Amino acid sequence: MRTLVIEDEPRMLDLLRKGLYEQGFTVLTAADGEIGLELAMAHEFDSIVLDIGLPRMDGYGLITALHARARMTPVLMLTAHDSEDDIIRGLELGADDYLTKPFSFAELVARLHCITRRPSRENDSTIRAAEVAVDLTRRTVIREMQNIGLTRHEFQLLACLVRRMGQCVPRQTLMESVWGREHSVGAGALDVLVNSLRVKIDTPFRTKLIGTVRGTGYVFKGAALQK
Repeated sequence: MRTLVIEDEPRMLDLLRKGLYEQGFTVLTAADGEIGLELAMAHEFDSIVLDIGLPRMDGYGLITALHARARMTPVLMLTAHDSEDDIIRGLELGADDYLTKPFSFAELVARLHCITRRPSRENDSTIRAAEVAVDLTRRTVIREMQNIGLTRHEFQLLACLVRRMGQCVPRQTLMESVWGREHSVGAGALDVLVNSLRVKIDTPFRTKLIGTVRGTGYVFKGAALQK
């Protein structure tokens, strides 16, 4: 497994590099966000271990830059903060999982294996719902002739909703679709992600497509035109 470790604290970076190497990983390292982004774009990795507090470009900015360049490499976020707001922000931007320092190295390895073996939720079809076309292969979304840029998690959430169009999708099902069955995020992370998706999919348009079924889940409204 090829892993990129981006961490600015020298001792922690060295421990991660040596520990992952001993576990059979091929490891490249970077000590700041800009170099990390350059490496992430220049090479193919199976996973990225990303510290949030980085010089030159922090982890949030790096995740955003990766998704803007259509890099969907699974990201394990390392944070020195256990604030729910910080964690939700990272997950909403597209991180796949997180660990709060200090952490168990065995848990880090287990989580890396977990995020890299999650099955792809893509297939070769385009789902057209109301005015929205969702290309599950190219991970593109178009509504009323406008291209809509989504993060990895926003796209996975939308794909789960449109596949079950007209049906209430339970909160647990949505969380598993986005973060996997092993997810450890709080329930509030889903609400934040739904709101973020609504801002892009619904807010600019007259017809609102994402509905709330109070106490149960969410529903994507409208009839399927083509699948």
